[in-house]
Amino acid sequence: MIALSLAEIASVVGGQTHDIPDPSAQVHGPVVIDSRQVADGSLFAAFVGERVDGHDYAEQAFRAGAVAVLAQRPVGVPAIVVEDVQTALGALARHVVRRLGATLVGLTGSAGKTSTKDLIAQVLQRKAPTVFTPGSLNNEIGLPLTALTATEETRFLVLEMGARGIGHIRYLTDLTPPKIGLVLNVGSAHIGEFGGREQIAQAKGELVEALPEDGTAVLNADDPLVRAMASRTKAKVLLFGESDEADVRAENVRLTDTGQPAFSLRTPSGASEVTMRLYGEHHVSNALAAAAVAHELGMSATEIATALSEAGSLSRWRMEVTERPDGVTIVNDAYNANPESMRAALRALAAMGKGRRTWAVLGKMAELGDEALAEHDAVGRLAVRLNVGKLVAVGGREASWLQLGAYNEGSWGEESVHVSDAQAAVDLLRSELRPGDVVLVKASRSVGLESVAQALLDAEGEVSAR
Repeated sequence: MIALSLAEIASVVGGQTHDIPDPSAQVHGPVVIDSRQVADGSLFAAFVGERVDGHDYAEQAFRAGAVAVLAQRPVGVPAIVVEDVQTALGALARHVVRRLGATLVGLTGSAGKTSTKDLIAQVLQRKAPTVFTPGSLNNEIGLPLTALTATEETRFLVLEMGARGIGHIRYLTDLTPPKIGLVLNVGSAHIGEFGGREQIAQAKGELVEALPEDGTAVLNADDPLVRAMASRTKAKVLLFGESDEADVRAENVRLTDTGQPAFSLRTPSGASEVTMRLYGEHHVSNALAAAAVAHELGMSATEIATALSEAGSLSRWRMEVTERPDGVTIVNDAYNANPESMRAALRALAAMGKGRRTWAVLGKMAELGDEALAEHDAVGRLAVRLNVGKLVAVGGREASWLQLGAYNEGSWGEESVHVSDAQAAVDLLRSELRPGDVVLVKASRSVGLESVAQALLDAEGEVSAR
């Protein structure tokens, strides 16, 4: 974080100083919400959660090196007291971003946000110092915390923006106004909360509405709902995709024998070949989105292609591929799931498993509302159509719908099984896996199926307590 005095922070957030002997003392370390992450020079933001009240850890944070605490009440150590910590945190982020003048890239979409953000960051880092969202910290707390890690050297700030309703992205763009806004797709994630794809598109399009006239909206030419957002922005529009009308596009898309995408990248400044280290054809669209952003920021097609070809996965449990000593390959894609990402992962499994026996260990896709039964059924059916060797559906009602979809797709009933929980899945796999098998593990975050992948990699092969 850039150095700010406690007096300046108090002024920015509209707070009152308490127990602060020296208002000129400077915060120069990170702003954190977990007292265990405090470092010398930190500002500790005390949030009141469902189970833990950060105010109870104020003294611990101060003793660990925090200069002060951002709090909603006096805490007995140096503090800036505000009416609402979240609002204050956002105000501080807004102040820092405006003072820095770095180019801010905001991105959103129903699927692929985190993978694409990681690609953009790895490409732009080759041009100039870049700060980006760690993992999926893309909400009203995670976004300002990321913005506050920027320093005077930061030239690019890449921020993932999530939404669970209308107005959420507008709020985030008010905190950190983007110069470039990227919308990846409009899918079914959180459709139960939004009510339909049109409502999702309305929410995601708030990003391009926030762009200035000299900004750029980077839109997916292959998604009609995204492409239509061009009418909602006063900024320049740059299209990416496999469409002939895309400004940044992929040609001759193919998969290697190991399931990694390769393609010819074409930008307005030239063309170059890309062979990615990531797995699955769905990463082509993510790569094109990153390429479009990088092109807009002045990078050549050759520079972009080289960076994309060397980029890896920076976030856990997203098509994380590990091969065991016995030749069994575990694909841990268990961070989250929606219908689009489920289909992409299954297609990646089919490509990786050519000539090998494949397993899809799948669980619930959350927040699908009235579409839940149909979407789980469709994923089960797709597993059959892709000739996945065996489907293991893990969990309750939604898992039964996955298994039923597979069963009803054809004479494949004996190749699909419904198990009650993660440990039952591990027990089944341990007894039946053979060298050379490929296992995909995927479900919504709340299911916690990463424990299955980890157990299959651990020597003891048991699910740890959650």
